[in-house]
Amino acid sequence: MPIVLLVRHGRTAANSAGVLAGVGHDIGLDQVGVTQARALAPRLAAVPLSAVVSGPLRRCRETVDVLMAERADPAITVDDRLTECDYGTWTGRSLRELSHESLWRVVQAHPSAVTFPGGESMRAVQTRAVTAVREHDGLVAEAAGPNALWLLVSHGDVIKSVVADALGLHLDLIQRLIVDPGSITAVRYTQMRPSVMRLNDTGDDLSDLRPRGRRRRSTAVAARLGGGAGRS
Repeated sequence: MPIVLLVRHGRTAANSAGVLAGVGHDIGLDQVGVTQARALAPRLAAVPLSAVVSGPLRRCRETVDVLMAERADPAITVDDRLTECDYGTWTGRSLRELSHESLWRVVQAHPSAVTFPGGESMRAVQTRAVTAVREHDGLVAEAAGPNALWLLVSHGDVIKSVVADALGLHLDLIQRLIVDPGSITAVRYTQMRPSVMRLNDTGDDLSDLRPRGRRRRSTAVAARLGGGAGRS
């Protein structure tokens, strides 16, 4: 099956200030975020992309616009299901302030039980995000074949929810995952199970994700089974 490259948008002023932007603050990238996207673009140039999908918020669209500026790949598809979590009345508040709320501890330890006041539940975020990713992945496989790669740009909690599903982790464990602004996480879905090929990758060359012939793939798999060093 195809490989999906899950990219978190570049940094925003809310990220640097420790403010929960959510869907209510549709802010763009700050200069660091633009730099992160520009640094990622040549890394993505190493791989062909069969589809490009983005969340609807400005910070995602600005990131994907930078990534695709020099490419003639397929048109960008915007999917509302890949938007940020609706944090309700927490939107726009500082993380330091929110850390004193009783619900904060629940968010950290038991997020599957959390519905943000006036907003969305973490379970709903995971359900819509995983459904969207799997649907797009099926469409890419149908149109471009099992060795295709495609790009998805979204948000930290959204990507962590997708990764938790791929790893078979309970939603309560997503706080153990780190997804930094401008990072890449690679997931391949198969009929048997998904495989997380990269997580929170912010610097490595991506050329080894190019589709390979059957013999080369088998050799690479054999090397890993034989004790080759993996990425942490």
